[in-house]
Amino acid sequence: MGTSLLSVVAATAVVPGDPLPPFPVQSVTEQLGSVTVQPSANGPIPFVFDERVQPGDTIQSLFRRIKIDDQEALDFLSSDPESRSTLRQLHAGRSVLALVDGRGKLVSLTLPVARGDSRFTIERTPEGIRSRRQAHPEVDTHIEMRSGTIRHTLFGATDSAGVPDSIATKLAEIFGTEIDFSSDLRAGDQFSVVYETIYDKGAPAGSGRVLAAEFVNQGKKYAVVFHRDADGSEAYYTPEGRGLNEAYLRYPLEFSRISSTFGRRLHPIHRSWRSHNGVDFAAPTGTPVKAASDGVVNYAGRQNGYGNIVILQHRDGYSTAYAHLNGFAGGLRKGTKIRQGDLIGYVGSTGWATGPHLHYEIRVNNIARDPMKIALPTVQPLGPTALAAFKSRTAPLLQRLALLNRTVVAQAD
Repeated sequence: MGTSLLSVVAATAVVPGDPLPPFPVQSVTEQLGSVTVQPSANGPIPFVFDERVQPGDTIQSLFRRIKIDDQEALDFLSSDPESRSTLRQLHAGRSVLALVDGRGKLVSLTLPVARGDSRFTIERTPEGIRSRRQAHPEVDTHIEMRSGTIRHTLFGATDSAGVPDSIATKLAEIFGTEIDFSSDLRAGDQFSVVYETIYDKGAPAGSGRVLAAEFVNQGKKYAVVFHRDADGSEAYYTPEGRGLNEAYLRYPLEFSRISSTFGRRLHPIHRSWRSHNGVDFAAPTGTPVKAASDGVVNYAGRQNGYGNIVILQHRDGYSTAYAHLNGFAGGLRKGTKIRQGDLIGYVGSTGWATGPHLHYEIRVNNIARDPMKIALPTVQPLGPTALAAFKSRTAPLLQRLALLNRTVVAQAD
């Protein structure tokens, strides 16, 4: 690395003899299933993608984000019982590892299973797509540390620092609610990031989670740290313990268009003016519907004009309803605990519906409110015990950020 580059960016790696306290790897790393990468007879070695599941994601939206164009793989995932079961356990924040050839066809896809260390993999073989489960993956996850200074663009600075594009994109997502990266960046802004790199048999095979990050924009400092709660939920917090994730998804399915708004309307079947106590999202039959927030299934069945409906009970008197469903997620029943982003059913046209759509309601103490206008609750803050555990577990990550920042200042001086 030349002197001119060192004046712009500092990059460090965790090595033996690091003066920081031992990093509790078991609390922040996630082992990924091993994948054997074989050169294709029709082209080069496939591309490796490590993608984090976002709240509200479906396997279809993941495929689109990774640029996978493979209907055969989607058909297998929707028809294979073990695949469907694994997809129902696909929580936000977990890692999906995909190998994709140059035509956008899937070579293999590795998914996490529940909250354990086992992984579920589908692979394309000469006999077709096959699945397998691996209980003890061999892939290693290492921690990388990088810092840089903005000269023109975020991606220009991260490229100079050797930060993968997937991590740069994640930084933009994390800080995007505070910083408009298209207009707010200034020359001299700085970033520091601690993240995972995945190694398969000693060779880099993709990037993992952002574990901690800091961005200084126009002199104002923003910092986040990754934390896994005792119940297994994963989220980003400020160093003080304030959660960044939204408590509710505004759209419980991949948004297409609103076909009917909240309020009084002329009912399309009964031809009379009635109150419409929710919002209708037009979407094809079979489109996955996700839980808007953590909760418990209060009802899952058929209910008059609603047709097939799921009602979830949330904290503080909030509930959500999802109606006209074509079918329910497997194993869904009254009392089932649900996490934000979990699959609960599929768009349909059951009940009083003239076409396939999702009727979505938010109720507060059983009174319907407009889902598009209501001020939704924020993420519940950590309690005293959880906050103490959070600060203890995240202290080593914040120390690494401090080390990176001292390096950047020293380089600038």
